[in-house]
Amino acid sequence: MIELLRAAAEQRATQDAVVTTRRSTTFSQLLELAECAAANLAARGITRFAILDDNPTHVFALLAGSALAGAEACVYPLAATDEAVATNRERFDHEYIVTNRASLNGVGAIDAGAIETVDLLQDHGAPRLGSAPSAAPLLVMTTGTSGYPRAVRHDWDRILLGSRRIAPAADQKWLLAYGLNQFGGLQILIHVLAAQATLIAADSFQPRDGLAAMRKWGVTHASGTPTFWRFLLIEMRSDDGEIPPLRQVTMGGEAVPSALLRQVGEQFPTANVSQIYGATEFGQNVTVRDGLAGLPISMLSGDGAVVFKVIDGELWVKSQASMLGYYNEDPVQAGSWRATGDLVEVVGDRIEFRGRKSEVINVGGIKVHPLPVEDRIGRVNGVALVHAFGRPNAMVGSIVAVEVVLSPGHSADDVDAEIRAVCADLPPAARPRSIRFVETMNTTGNKINRGVSK
Repeated sequence: MIELLRAAAEQRATQDAVVTTRRSTTFSQLLELAECAAANLAARGITRFAILDDNPTHVFALLAGSALAGAEACVYPLAATDEAVATNRERFDHEYIVTNRASLNGVGAIDAGAIETVDLLQDHGAPRLGSAPSAAPLLVMTTGTSGYPRAVRHDWDRILLGSRRIAPAADQKWLLAYGLNQFGGLQILIHVLAAQATLIAADSFQPRDGLAAMRKWGVTHASGTPTFWRFLLIEMRSDDGEIPPLRQVTMGGEAVPSALLRQVGEQFPTANVSQIYGATEFGQNVTVRDGLAGLPISMLSGDGAVVFKVIDGELWVKSQASMLGYYNEDPVQAGSWRATGDLVEVVGDRIEFRGRKSEVINVGGIKVHPLPVEDRIGRVNGVALVHAFGRPNAMVGSIVAVEVVLSPGHSADDVDAEIRAVCADLPPAARPRSIRFVETMNTTGNKINRGVSK
């Protein structure tokens, strides 16, 4: 990580590395912050710490500095309450937390382990460090959309394997649409460094702010979850404003339905539209650029960096950059296969996603996968966002229920009738028995919170 930053600072010292509504930071300025962080971490003997800071420049510098110091950093989600922060620190044994949250390190805060971010990023005269150690650890939290977040142990060298294939592209401006506690956010940071591009950070990770940032700073590349892109399309259709001239749109973090691929392609005609499949646990992403939902069947063979196989309908993965294990759990053997939890079906030359194992809806003993239901309903004109899930039922255990966010200008009655019509030929157990229209949906990290809804 620090080597990439040093190379970018040497070749493009005055180019903006990060642009926020607060200020712009060049590569040389970012490197200085990272070097100070590394020196201070080493001088204070800090080998493990958490980060909670709403300034992406700070987090960027702290991550690079931690890699140089060989200290294990872990970024906490900004949405975490002080109580949740305390719980995470206890679960992951974080004595130190580097933060700009006043309630944790401000006046009246009683916590010897809280360090103010700006203090760690200042030059206090500590000796500067040379090369990064051979083993530079990193802890990455899962988003916890289907349960409590876990912490995944990684090593920087393995995480950075894919960066070797990224060519410099200084004209690229990448929107930060993932939280930096997410694996997707970490991948964006790495890509920006390797490409010596510019990171654009909006006021928040909400699609409305992301769209405003695209328009204000001329974003050329943007990567976000399918849920992020669905909401962004709603915003664009409602304000009838300028269409950002994106050159690249990437979707990942959730299954990408074919209807959304088509809609995004139509809305951004100048962009290449790609989907990525990855997980915090296997340390790198697979990119699919053919415009089709799912993965090509060719990924079930070969000896590439990431290889898949299907066992009893579940996708398994083997990755050269896979995790070392979960925190406080047994280590994972290098090069071993692991279950992803994603249920799939091989249809022709595609591996099509059917949903998570934890999301299967049991309707009177019949298993119903939610994603095919969502994909079908998502094609209905007037449906901006749909979530299919199991609702408890005294007679059959569960029924299929859906929540729908309407596109502007559409009637709930008309869309309800169309949904029932397009689902009429589904097996009886898979037909939605409850259709509820909602203004929005609960999300974590711009991913729909899966599971049973009320």
